[in-house]
Amino acid sequence: MRTQKAISLATIAVCVLLYGCGPTTIWSAEARSPDGLWLATAHTEQFSGPGNAGLYTIVDLKWLRGSKRVTEILSFDFNEDTPDKATVKMNWLTPTHLEVVYGGNPNLGFQVVKGAGIDISVQHLSGGLTNGKNSK
Repeated sequence: MRTQKAISLATIAVCVLLYGCGPTTIWSAEARSPDGLWLATAHTEQFSGPGNAGLYTIVDLKWLRGSKRVTEILSFDFNEDTPDKATVKMNWLTPTHLEVVYGGNPNLGFQVVKGAGIDISVQHLSGGLTNGKNSK
């Protein structure tokens, strides 16, 4: 019985060391378009563990009438920044134009500039953001 317990604990330890801990969502926000047809959502996930530690912010777009499908439109790799800098601010400039503002020093890994008639623009603030809001 002790051998089985030792093998089980060793297996768990190896899995944790090889795969690390799963992601933890540490921040999220949403912004509805002025006409109420679209919802932009953003979330920051923190991964931990040897070889897979990271801080990633994803922005998604969802049409609120009909399909339940969510489409990823932006992804940021904030690996060199602290969690408080890994946020974005989403502003609907018009019902068909979403602006995403970010601070810090991330790598922009994926960007859609137009999808489903929605223009998506990205702006970097050198001063950074605080909790998803422009810092003053």
